[in-house]
Amino acid sequence: MTAGHLADEDHRALAAACQPDVGLCTIVGIDGSFSRRLGAQLAVLPDGSVVGDLADTCLERQLVSDLDDIGEPAVVRYGAGSSKIDFRLPCGGGLDILLDPAPDRKACRDTLDQLERREPASLMLPANAIMARRAFIPGLKLRVFGEGAELAAIRDLADALGLATDAVAKDALSLGRGSGLPPADRWTAVLLLFHEHEWELALLEEAVESPAFYIGAQGGHTAREARANALAGKGVSEQSIARIRSPVGTLPACRTAQTLALSALSEIVGEYERLRPNA
Repeated sequence: MTAGHLADEDHRALAAACQPDVGLCTIVGIDGSFSRRLGAQLAVLPDGSVVGDLADTCLERQLVSDLDDIGEPAVVRYGAGSSKIDFRLPCGGGLDILLDPAPDRKACRDTLDQLERREPASLMLPANAIMARRAFIPGLKLRVFGEGAELAAIRDLADALGLATDAVAKDALSLGRGSGLPPADRWTAVLLLFHEHEWELALLEEAVESPAFYIGAQGGHTAREARANALAGKGVSEQSIARIRSPVGTLPACRTAQTLALSALSEIVGEYERLRPNA
């Protein structure tokens, strides 16, 4: 799997479930509040270690123990309304979790193959699972163009997060031409970090023709206005120009390259999370 997929805990759990003797736990019902989404998964390895994250270590230990006691898929209630009176969730809510000691390995692999092809996918769950299918989307991919400290900072942060990233420096581009990369897909964010904004136009024309879920370009009011006028002069529609976010990021002002990287990635990840079927 690519780094971008491995950065996703759900994808990591699914990948682990392809291996023999690995069980798979899936949240199929949430009553009240819980810090993980419906469909979140945890793979339990033969040695009792886990792959994935359900936020609560005590819950994960309980799942390891319970999975070892069953031979067939079963939905077990945890927290409020559970018969397990000696186990409670800190949030006070209740969870219905499908415990599957032997998930369909081929189905898991087929689902991963679809994600590798950058296609949405789903995994059919056992008939007693409440949820018929667990839906997945391809991993977040970042395509960033720029120069200097800003490009380096966002590349380093994306690498630390395990995101699949195409980081293209200005000296690898030709002014007035596109990137030469394949079109960005629905699960890719395109970010431009240039101080010399004439490098942006061909790249933005390329980006707005794609289904990329996020397109952003740094710059102040003057740069944004000049950019919009230049794109309009090249025949780019007002609707397409409106897809370009500027300024970028969640913070109103960034005075360091590292702060800009954190701010921009926070915005991008937030937009990606809204694409999930169970967001």
